[in-house]
Amino acid sequence: MKNLFALTFFALALVTTEATAQKFSGLDKSPADIAAFPSSYKESNKAVRVIYSRPQLKGRDMGTLAPSGKVWRTGANEAAEITFYKDATFGGEKVAAGTYSLFTIPGDGEWTVILNKNLNQWGAYSYDNSADLVRVTSSVSTGDEALEAFSMAFKEVDGGAHLIMGWGTTRVATPVMF
Repeated sequence: MKNLFALTFFALALVTTEATAQKFSGLDKSPADIAAFPSSYKESNKAVRVIYSRPQLKGRDMGTLAPSGKVWRTGANEAAEITFYKDATFGGEKVAAGTYSLFTIPGDGEWTVILNKNLNQWGAYSYDNSADLVRVTSSVSTGDEALEAFSMAFKEVDGGAHLIMGWGTTRVATPVMF
């Protein structure tokens, strides 16, 4: 009986060790991030949230990674997704509460920012403009600080916020009002 118990314990220990010894590949080089408004962690009643991945420049040119005039996934990996928890206006266009893919078309003086109804898209490879909910034009400015990683944040303004996208010294602002 002792031998059976010892053998069972040894087999269980071996299985448990094998299960916890799973090998994981390296960390994602473009980790996911979330920006929400209101941005304070103390405020749980969010109006909007965007989930995206953060590519790094690593000495490369932003124009190579997000080419001017071409639809871009607005980050890395899966297309960014934006969730409006209440009806809003996005760049002046009415948008019903819901979740949408967020694409952009970079340009020199302005970017086109697109909310698309198709979700769970990898990159912009299967982007379908017939599923666009809205396309808005957003102004481009230059920041004082260069950002190595593509970043998004919300800046509070009267009546809502501006979705700010930044990479390198490029900054793009799109008004979101509630």
